[in-house]
Parts: sequence; structure tokens; C-alpha cells
Amino acid sequence: MAAADQIKSLIKSFGQSDDARFFSTALQIAATEAQQGHTTFAQELKKLIDEAKNGRSLNQIEKKAIQINLPKRELQELIEVFQPKISLKDMVLDNSIKLKLNSVIKEQEKWQLLKAHNLEPKRKLLLTGAPGTGKTMTAQAIAGELGIAVYIIRLDGLMSKFLGESIAKLRLIFDAMNDHRAVYLFDEFDSIGSHRNQHQDIGEIKRVLNSFLINIEKDKSNSIIIAATNLPESLDKALFRRFDEILEYPLPDKEHIIEIIKKNTKAFSFSTKVNYKELSEIANGLNYSEIVRICEETIKEMILNGADKLEIKTLKSLLKSRNIVNG
Repeated sequence: MAAADQIKSLIKSFGQSDDARFFSTALQIAATEAQQGHTTFAQELKKLIDEAKNGRSLNQIEKKAIQINLPKRELQELIEVFQPKISLKDMVLDNSIKLKLNSVIKEQEKWQLLKAHNLEPKRKLLLTGAPGTGKTMTAQAIAGELGIAVYIIRLDGLMSKFLGESIAKLRLIFDAMNDHRAVYLFDEFDSIGSHRNQHQDIGEIKRVLNSFLINIEKDKSNSIIIAATNLPESLDKALFRRFDEILEYPLPDKEHIIEIIKKNTKAFSFSTKVNYKELSEIANGLNYSEIVRICEETIKEMILNGADKLEIKTLKSLLKSRNIVNG
């Protein structure tokens, strides 16, 4: 028979009009019954589920998932929520990262099918890499691909403004994951995820880290959890095994630099022929965000000067200046 947790999930999802979770739980029960040899009952249950879905469009079934649900009042100072309009094709990514992210998205698109077979889709990701390499944008792109909102958790506020209440607030965040399917991004994750044996972690940070470990281990929601850090070496080793995928974001190589420049200037033409190889050498060492920003500055310069073509000398100058600033 159905497990107690499955029955509770059915009732809760029915009360919240969460059709997606209701049908998913019902399919899990059918799969469990089939595995136990109760094939007739499993087939009858599957037929009832299919009949219940008749007359409902996919949009109706997934309506709750694509609405932007504001966090509870207690969390509104900690969470920024919005509906991204970007997708993975808007990003320039290393091939290995792109393959892993596409796999995550494919599993998420078929999460009901996987859960019907008692399989869990990948949904807990750790993103590491230097600032500006695309970690935050990845969270937005995943949400954009799936048509769900992204919740950005301000961990600096959790550890400063709510000192002493951090564990309770963290519990509310994980509760929200059950109530509202979305992408939950814990940015600057090292602010709570650093080694528990470090001197500065004594007290509140150590307790918050332990609480996070417990919550992410217990979490069975349909939300996507993403932690992003610039300092993976500072993270507690116990964190790594809690994630389904660990993705390391490098600085763009010369080939990717050319792709970034082309993608962000494709709506315009240059006044002279472009030597992209030279541009990639000038920009070598810059991160994704810096190159995008410089392309935007070049476009603004053209518009403000009343020109109709981009000046290659402006782009070169801005790239060189930025690299000098970075040292």
C-alpha cells in the first residue's frame, strides 16, 4: 500500500491545487504497487490518472509552476524573485558544462516520468568559478528553460541582519521549496559553507552550515537548488556529496571570447574589418561579464556619437583598459 508520506503528499497537493505534484505522487504510488506485484491495481490506478488528466492542457497542469509566487513576508528581505527570459542558448559555455546542464534540463522536463519509476531527476547543483563566469546567469537560464521563477537568496543578509534567526529563516526557505517549484540560488555560498573547523566558523556560521546540510539532505521537493561560490576550496568537504552535479566555470578561452563578442555585437556591423583573433588576445584573462559589458559600452558609444557602425578601435581600447585594471 501507499506509504504514509505519499498519502500526505497527495492530500497536501490536492489542498494547494498543485496538480503537477498530485499526479506525480499518484504515479509514484502506481509504480510502487507494480514493483510489489500488484499489477492489476497499478494498471487501474494508472488508467484513473490518465482519465483525470483528460481535458486538461499541459499549461493548466503546470500553471502553478510558472506563476511567480512571492516568498512569505518573513523571507522578503532575504529573497529576490523574478521570471527570467533567457535560456542556455543565450550563454557561451564550455562544452562539458553545456552537456551537463542540458542533461539537468532534460531530466527536469521529464521529472514526472522519472518519479513515476521511483527515479530522482538531478536538481542539486554546485557551481564554482571566478566572479563573472556565468554562475548566476546559469541559474536564470535553467529557470528560463523550464518556465519557472528563480529565487535568489541573499546569504549575506542571512548572516548579518538575521544573526540569531538564521537557522529558522533557512528552514523557511526550504519549506518554500516544497510550496513553490522554482530555481533557488544560494549565491556567495561560501559565506555559510566554509570549513566547520575554521576559527571564524565557531558559533552561528557553524550552526547554519549544519542546518543547511540537514535540510538539503532531507529535501524531497521538485525545486532546483543551486549553490554558487567563488571560493570552492573554502567549502566544507561534507557539502560536496550533497550535490548531484559540481560544475567548475573557467574564464573564457580565446575561442569563447570570439563567440561572446560576436553574440553581443551581432545586431550591428563594424566600420572596418574585424580581426577576431587579435581581439581574443587582447581580451584574454577577462571574464564573461566583463566582455559582455565592454561590448555594450562599444554599442553605447556608437549610439551617442550618432554613428551607425561600431568602431573597432573603441572595442580594442576598452578591452585593453579593462585588462590593465585587472593587472
